[in-house]
Amino acid sequence: MSVQRAAEMLCGSRSAVALTGAGVSAESGIPTFRGAGGIWSQYDPVKVASIDSFLEDPSAYWKVSKERGPAVLAARPNPGHMALAALERAGHLVGVVTQNTDGLHQDAGNHRVIELHGSGRMVQCLDCGARERRADVQSRLDFEMPPRCKTCGGVFLKPTVVLFGEAMPILAVEEAFALARAADVMLVVGSSLVVYPAAQIPFAAVESGAELVVVNAEPTHLDRLAKVIIRGRSGAVLPEIAALMSAVQD
Repeated sequence: MSVQRAAEMLCGSRSAVALTGAGVSAESGIPTFRGAGGIWSQYDPVKVASIDSFLEDPSAYWKVSKERGPAVLAARPNPGHMALAALERAGHLVGVVTQNTDGLHQDAGNHRVIELHGSGRMVQCLDCGARERRADVQSRLDFEMPPRCKTCGGVFLKPTVVLFGEAMPILAVEEAFALARAADVMLVVGSSLVVYPAAQIPFAAVESGAELVVVNAEPTHLDRLAKVIIRGRSGAVLPEIAALMSAVQD
């Protein structure tokens, strides 16, 4: 069985790395961006989530956030998140590289989390640099649109995430590729692998000798390189892998 094989590979690993995408957090109630029912099927990403549109009118971003934000802030780690945290605690996973900005891997207990697209937990004023919690800004959206900086009164309060048109965080990208090139197993979970440079990370791992395990509901363009492909929900598959690994060790 592919689940059994994945458990065996991870048990024998000394430097496994996970790359996670929106599919992992979808099971916590956070909508994905692409595909049927995704965020970008409802909104134009250029108009509501690009740095140029934000600087022109930050209200466009925050109006979407007023609708979507409460579900994201209320989300909690699901069994898939918890299984990845358990693998790290057991020494089978050296780190998680994530395309997600929700902070749920940290909430689940993972300590080494590389956020390629930043964190949605904080907001920073582009005028004065002051930061505050996203939850506090979210609470003001009912009576303040766009929200204003509590320090300087500026209207350019931007979440600490990477918007379209912004550069990726260099240090995070470099660390992610370094982990991938040192990995002996790369576990891809819940990612369509269509967003770069994240999609290049598993390829870099394979090029350096790592074995690839893909857990995803839909096919990806790197399936051809995978030793194991598991079609299914991460919230069901990852706990099963973790349980099999625990049984082997016992």
